[in-house]
Amino acid sequence: MKKPEIEIADLIKECQARTGKLVTIGTAESATGGRIADRLTNVPGSSDYFKGSLVAYSNEVKINVLGVRKETIENYGAVSSQTAIEMAEGGRRLLDVDMCVSNTGIAGPSGGSSEKPVGLFHIGIAAKDGSLSQKYIFQGNREENKREVAEAALSILRQYLVQCISKLKKG
Repeated sequence: MKKPEIEIADLIKECQARTGKLVTIGTAESATGGRIADRLTNVPGSSDYFKGSLVAYSNEVKINVLGVRKETIENYGAVSSQTAIEMAEGGRRLLDVDMCVSNTGIAGPSGGSSEKPVGLFHIGIAAKDGSLSQKYIFQGNREENKREVAEAALSILRQYLVQCISKLKKG
């Protein structure tokens, strides 16, 4: 089975072959500290479609650079679906990409609560046709949780591209 970052590269090429347009992607990462971007850029030729990454580890960077609303963090927390979506939307805008994937979470071993346990992550994706987020709770140690959320984010990005190509085939 191919790694998701390789499948993403193949799907982007297929999309370009069908539309004549190159799909560009970027990341806005918090808890993973750049791991998703690292995985994407490990693929030869990724410089054709991967434009960049923002690591917004602190709330100040989420607000002041990515444009996450202060009210969003105050009302829902930095680790929330709403913050993940606003991070992805801000990253998409700043990087000028077709789609941006984001994440925010609690890698551990501390920082969790009963409402938001260690291992809780939200992954966001923003594209021209809308934004969404998915919630995950991983059970590993800090390193395992970061690896799992990077893998999940790449899978979401891959699935989004599969859906885009499916729409093109129908259209």
